Amino acid sequence: MAIGEAGLGSARRGSRPKRLEATMRDRLGRECVYVPSCRFGLFVALRHWCPPGGRVLMSPVNDDVIFFVVLAAGLRPVQAPLNPLDASIDVDAVPDEVWGSLSGVLTTNLYGNPDDTPRLREKCDTLGIPLFEDGAHAIGSEVGGRPVGAWGDASVFSLSKHVGAKAGGFLACADPGLREALEKTCEDLLLPGRFTAELAYTVRPFAEAAVRGLRLRRAAWATMRLLGLMEREEIRMPLRPAELARAVDAAPDLAAHDSWVRVDMHDYRLRSGPLRAGRIGRRLDRLDEVLTACRAGTELLLSTRWAQPAAPRADRADHVQPLFRVPLFVADREAARAALARRGIVVGYLYDPPLDDYAGAAFTDPSPDPAGARWFARHALPVDPLRARQVVEVLQESGVRPAEVPGGLEPTRG
Repeated sequence: MAIGEAGLGSARRGSRPKRLEATMRDRLGRECVYVPSCRFGLFVALRHWCPPGGRVLMSPVNDDVIFFVVLAAGLRPVQAPLNPLDASIDVDAVPDEVWGSLSGVLTTNLYGNPDDTPRLREKCDTLGIPLFEDGAHAIGSEVGGRPVGAWGDASVFSLSKHVGAKAGGFLACADPGLREALEKTCEDLLLPGRFTAELAYTVRPFAEAAVRGLRLRRAAWATMRLLGLMEREEIRMPLRPAELARAVDAAPDLAAHDSWVRVDMHDYRLRSGPLRAGRIGRRLDRLDEVLTACRAGTELLLSTRWAQPAAPRADRADHVQPLFRVPLFVADREAARAALARRGIVVGYLYDPPLDDYAGAAFTDPSPDPAGARWFARHALPVDPLRARQVVEVLQESGVRPAEVPGGLEPTRG
């Protein structure tokens, strides 16, 4: 072991980033365990609450990494019908026989738009199954008068999104008595920290700033491809079904699914060292400032002709959410993406095709009504609210046409 690695690898429960946990606990009102990534925290939660072979309802418009985390936990993903205007689970459109087969429900809160969590909580309580909230995009969003993450048996958050730390997250739980057990599970699954990984994380912001300043983005992407670090040439990563089937047979097993779960974040289960924790803490201290700016940008984007009014819902907050990305709806998304790219605005966080179309019935139960998810996945243009004015200017100049919601796609709830 190289010099410095022993110190990083020996960071155990006594040296957990307590300040970060306390900050999130104050925001959420729940016990929070710091984890190196949202995906790692979700795996721990699923393994704790769900029996192997269980079935978990989830959104088909979601990151494929989350899909593979569910498989790694030894669970069967069940794709839900969605509200086509915000990609939240359409509670009333889930058949009774599906509800009766479930071992848990996983929300997405896509781009910060909350799922109908109060009703999902009620459903889960009736069925006696756990509710998991993925708050990766929604660290500042509210639903039913509570923060996203304050409804589920467990919730997970990412510090790579609003916080922009490119590492770190939280696993929060409703029952504070479970904290010790969750911490122990985390410790058993974490890999030793590496000095090289810590150093790379520390210098990464300076390297990225240099690339931006020298306008070397294309050269940097080409270099990453040559080094094998670009793992998604398309929106979805390669499924590799034969290999995936073998991994599923070995589940629950995080290591067997590592090549899918680690995509875009190879440090997802490494222990955090002091340099990483320090930078994450400084970014987290600025969260309220970022949320205020995101809320202002969201309000501007939602006032444009490319925004679709969400279906009225009693649980929605009476103010604008500070969205991580604002889904505008355009007739030709690739043309809109190209127009924005010419002005240096990159559109990411696209989840097309939906997971049931991507993975097929071999690995997931398809949605009983896939039309809403397919329409959203094809037409949503998730843009950064911090660049709202530039986005509006480009879309106006380029003559981008808004998409129209076809008849029959209105969500079933009122």
